[in-house]
Amino acid sequence: MISLFEAGQKYALNFQVTEEVYHSFLTAFKDFNPLHTNNEFAKEKGFENKVMHGNILNGFVSYFVGECLATKNIIIHSQQIQFNNPVYLNDKLTFDAKVFEIYSSVNAIEFKFVFKNALQKTVAKGKVQIGFLP
Repeated sequence: MISLFEAGQKYALNFQVTEEVYHSFLTAFKDFNPLHTNNEFAKEKGFENKVMHGNILNGFVSYFVGECLATKNIIIHSQQIQFNNPVYLNDKLTFDAKVFEIYSSVNAIEFKFVFKNALQKTVAKGKVQIGFLP
């Protein structure tokens, strides 16, 4: 399975934080912090509007790993994400990932990724390591 990947191999996806995505997150996880649910509160704190939950982006990473790779015989070992700029409702995001490291001895691959908004500002970046199931 590891042979399906090459160092430097790139992937590109597009995501949007729609009302459906936002409300599904609220319903599933019950995180109603006013930064994420109240425009006035968020504006008082210096943001344009309510800020979308950062873990929505983790969901997009999960989709990438679970649905967009050439095999389903995988599991996430670890994931790191750094949030650089806020994401707002209806933001359209580009997601670019590349195979950063292949660990043949332990049958694992590490991807580095970046999310950018429509203005090409980096909103988040990180890495995710996957392993192959026996």
